[in-house]
Amino acid sequence: MTMPSERPLTERKLTHSTFELEREYKAPVAKVFQAFADPAMKSKWFDGPEPWRLIESALDFREGGREVNEGRFGPEGLVSRFDGTYHEIVENLRIVYSYEMRVDGARLSVSLTSIVLTPTDAGTRLTLTEQGVYFDDLDNTEQRIEGMREALELIAPVVE
Repeated sequence: MTMPSERPLTERKLTHSTFELEREYKAPVAKVFQAFADPAMKSKWFDGPEPWRLIESALDFREGGREVNEGRFGPEGLVSRFDGTYHEIVENLRIVYSYEMRVDGARLSVSLTSIVLTPTDAGTRLTLTEQGVYFDDLDNTEQRIEGMREALELIAPVVE
């Protein structure tokens, strides 16, 4: 990955996008909400996959609260960092937060995300909408959609 400081100014750019994902869970809304609110539950699905190793994790799940999740991919690999702030939390209904993603200190993106939980006959429908700005082609919408889709899948075994 070429870091932004190594690129000529003419190659620096911003890309914007908005996407929406839906996922159904066979669990009550309150349990799906807890998968975001409870640090022990969240670590089961939000910490990175093997060979990712946790460096720092903190969750202050309240309006104005912060969340950090940082880890390294393997013993010599890249370090990824999620750094978020919660703007609105309505228990069992919605969560709105913004976050910055970095890899090895380089900012990849800044996003605003909303999660809406809706009861269904089978359990809960989660609707995630994200508006992002991606810096200097270090990340893109397709990668983010895939990453978010994988994260939403990892919630299922925690709540169902």
